[in-house]
Amino acid sequence: MVMFKQMKNIDTAFRHVRSFTLLVVLGSILLSGFTLYKSYQLVGTVQSKIYVLANGKALEAYGAERRENVPVEARDHVKTFHEDFFTLDPDEKVIQTNVTKALYLADASAKRAYDNLKEADFFTNLISGNISQRIKVDSVHVDIAQYPYYFRCYATQDIIRTTSTVSRSLVTEGYLRSVSRSDNNPHGFLIEHWTTLDNRDVKTENR
Repeated sequence: MVMFKQMKNIDTAFRHVRSFTLLVVLGSILLSGFTLYKSYQLVGTVQSKIYVLANGKALEAYGAERRENVPVEARDHVKTFHEDFFTLDPDEKVIQTNVTKALYLADASAKRAYDNLKEADFFTNLISGNISQRIKVDSVHVDIAQYPYYFRCYATQDIIRTTSTVSRSLVTEGYLRSVSRSDNNPHGFLIEHWTTLDNRDVKTENR
């Protein structure tokens, strides 16, 4: 009788040990899986971080899918092009520098516009008349429903002379095609078929 009782105790103890061992193994598997999941999650988060160097300081940014940023980058590309192309001072080097930066962002249609202005002595007249030109881009509308992306840009152009400032309404349109990103073209777009729809005087102010 004592022997059967001892065997029963041993069997019960064995079952307890086996259950405990199974719980420990199961817990270890769950902990390992959770640790592995969190590790992959952390790696993904770290890889999505981008550090941008601005004025000697590293600023943290986050990467995103190209399509998510298309509207924002497209509008900024159009804005940058117009600011470079139309921001001019009576200095040949300033004109050449700004126009060159603009021409990296567009196709031959922008080069033709530049050549036409040059043939009409527009830039020579700016220099000889000490005239500056500024532009304020009011809005850029981009249609990303169809590729290449159609855009229309609305801006105000100021022609600053010694005695007066002439404000002009400027409306242009064109298409955006995706190209490789580079230092000269950070957004990776190229403006095509660029056309001026409206460029008329709005007001003149004496200085």
